[in-house]
Amino acid sequence: MDFVFAPSATVAVPVLGTDKQFPVHRIYCVGRNYEEHAKEMGFTGREPPFFFMKPADALVVVPEGATGHMPYPSLTKNLHHEIELVVAIGKAGKAIAARDAMDYVYGYAVGLDMTRRDLQNDMKKQGRPWCIGKAFDYSAPMGPIVPKDKAGGIEKAAISLQVNGSPRQGSTVDKLIWNISETIEHLSAAWELQPGDLIFSGTPEGVAAVVAGDTLVGHVDGLPDLKVQIV
Repeated sequence: MDFVFAPSATVAVPVLGTDKQFPVHRIYCVGRNYEEHAKEMGFTGREPPFFFMKPADALVVVPEGATGHMPYPSLTKNLHHEIELVVAIGKAGKAIAARDAMDYVYGYAVGLDMTRRDLQNDMKKQGRPWCIGKAFDYSAPMGPIVPKDKAGGIEKAAISLQVNGSPRQGSTVDKLIWNISETIEHLSAAWELQPGDLIFSGTPEGVAAVVAGDTLVGHVDGLPDLKVQIV
């Protein structure tokens, strides 16, 4: 096949303990999926889940034990961290029932949904899409994927984030408003999921701003920590 220019390389995430790479198809993100975070953003109740997307090349892939580097993005003066459990999808499916959802999960990782909060809020006020606040370059740092059979009891795992050694966010995965299986059910009703899809499942309370020079360490029990420095 004769391309006009060379195609971009496939974005891929290492699978922990193997020499394999997980090729990324799409990145879906769930909005306001922890009750306390919803409250701090001005919302309450168990509203139907909603989704937004990031491009695959927004990933900053950080190998186990390494420190990733995320450039402080342009246009913003209020860059926020959002620690998340990432769910990696291993096979195609649509209209998946929650009871069957785990059959489609390949594994899990720790991720950060970085947000240009000022730009997002401006777009919300104007009733416009807020991709500029979420889907920018380097907005999705992520650690290696752990296959689900090696991840332990992820459904009740502790999830937390430290910034420069101080706690910022903390909760447990069982406090998701829509759990992993329910999220997959809702998501697959709108899109046909494909192998290589990633789902950033939502962030707990405690989101706040970071600046250049800050070091973030994200943790989910059973998974390698994610360490990222803002540069």
